Amino acid sequence: MAGGSTRRIVGCLLLGPLILLAGSRKMGFLWWKPFRKKDVVVLTELIEAGKVRPVIDRRYPLREVPEALRYLEAGHAKGKLVITA
Repeated sequence: MAGGSTRRIVGCLLLGPLILLAGSRKMGFLWWKPFRKKDVVVLTELIEAGKVRPVIDRRYPLREVPEALRYLEAGHAKGKLVITA
């Protein structure tokens, strides 16, 4: 089952921009921008002070990634989904 999901993710990454141009579905890429050291220090201080906390909706084992993706795509997630090994 994981193989099918892998193919789907790769397909989205490769075909996403074309689908976006041709249709009404929204897809995009997350471009990673390295953190500046001072930003990391401020974020660390906020986390340690308890002012920033991640909201975790559900946890899924790796073998249940397809179920997690369905849950996310259905718009049910109220926070982050965590995939565990």
